Amino acid sequence: MTNNPIFRGAATALITPLTPDGIDFEQFGRLINWQIDEGIDALVVCGTTGEKSTLKDDEHRAAIEFAVKTAAGRVPVIAGTGSNYTDYSVGMTRFACEAGADAVLVVTPYYNKATQKGLIRAYTEIADASTKPVILYNVPSRTGVSIEPQTYAALADHPMISGIKEANGNISKIVETFRLVGDKLDIYSGNDDQIVPVLSMGGAGVISVLSNVMPAATSRMCHDYFAGNTAAAVKAQL
Repeated sequence: MTNNPIFRGAATALITPLTPDGIDFEQFGRLINWQIDEGIDALVVCGTTGEKSTLKDDEHRAAIEFAVKTAAGRVPVIAGTGSNYTDYSVGMTRFACEAGADAVLVVTPYYNKATQKGLIRAYTEIADASTKPVILYNVPSRTGVSIEPQTYAALADHPMISGIKEANGNISKIVETFRLVGDKLDIYSGNDDQIVPVLSMGGAGVISVLSNVMPAATSRMCHDYFAGNTAAAVKAQL
């Protein structure tokens, strides 16, 4: 973990409440305010849990703007801007930065199965376009491609790349990632069943789906671990 993470603890990968006519902003606002009242440490809007890939472009933009406005600086807001089309991701990253997001979360290009060189090129172009910290998101079970530890190492010195949401599930690869870049990038668990294991290696927290319904407990698990109350954190994990 670095000395200045975007957040430390639990961030909720928010769902996006929908009606047949589009985003239900009334319910979305209630969800955001409830999450903050419950003590969540940060919010992710329009991530893959928020169905970003199936939102219309104007819905994607409106959701980011709404989340930033509703959170009103109470917690960091991280905007999902990843796509399998790099130019779209570059444009959405620029938009999110201008809209006031505190950081962006960029999933690997899905379906296309980019090479590691292709991932480096795509992430570099996106990070070059960003004025806010960029968190790389690795979830090979969903995208069909995995960011290898050596690829993280190749990207770690980019000034705008600040963290990793790691959901590959492979503990050996996670260990290798910490060995290579754990002092340069903040690493967050992307799997709710691996929060404590990632924290034990020096992780900064979790970007969680579970915390959509259990924000207080998920955040408390992380902060118990940070405070040295590992028994409580492990009990909560189990």
